[in-house]
Amino acid sequence: MNRPSVYLHVGRTAARSHLAYLGEVAARATFLTVLLYIFLQLWRITYAETGADRLGGFTLAQMLWYLAMTEAIILSAPPVTPAIDQDARTGGIAVHLLRPISYPFYRLWVALGEQLVRFALNALVGAVLATALVGPAPLAARGVAMFLVAIPLAFTLDFTAHLGIGLCAFWLEDTSGLALLYRRATMLLGGVLLPIDLFPAGLRSALAFLPFRDVVYGPAHLFVQPDGDFLVRLLVRQATGVAALGLVAAAVYRAGVRRIHAHGG
Repeated sequence: MNRPSVYLHVGRTAARSHLAYLGEVAARATFLTVLLYIFLQLWRITYAETGADRLGGFTLAQMLWYLAMTEAIILSAPPVTPAIDQDARTGGIAVHLLRPISYPFYRLWVALGEQLVRFALNALVGAVLATALVGPAPLAARGVAMFLVAIPLAFTLDFTAHLGIGLCAFWLEDTSGLALLYRRATMLLGGVLLPIDLFPAGLRSALAFLPFRDVVYGPAHLFVQPDGDFLVRLLVRQATGVAALGLVAAAVYRAGVRRIHAHGG
């Protein structure tokens, strides 16, 4: 079995394993339903008070479908940092070093397997609720296609950031604080609760140099407002972000592995 097949097998196994936890799936679906209902009421009032048909270029229906997708993305993130943190802290990562596969890529495919299952279920719940509240999605088939093209790199970019944070457990007592800060930054600056189109111009410019918008806002924006040029720019930014964060994570990983060998494994 060649290495690509090994990683695909790891991803499929992680996806099948996650499907077994139906209780967690039901809990997430309930939470997403309540959240989207609250958001709809808030945005209905906002649109009514402003008297606007569009805010940030979004109609009310587009806004709710946008929020359904951003919530599906953010709620689908698996617990990458805690798993890597535990491996580094307990020495479990030393066992992985004996295997003929890369530990970072192993964790990547485990995360992707879990996240794709979570995302599919969350997106289904969000789509059903959004349809019930504001009607069918105001989008074109090419919007869905562009969204699906952008999602894998968005998940990979998010994973790479979590990988770097988790590997800091070689030196830090607890990385949960860093992971929490990153997650909150993604929610606030990634366009989860409010489209970046409504941010102040200066903040929008600053966010162009950070990965948060490319994880959440970019794919969700394409879902309701497909644009070929926007897709190309998004994919370039995502790939650049993965490469940059990947280099940082690789340096931290190599330093951590040297630390293991220095202490006798």
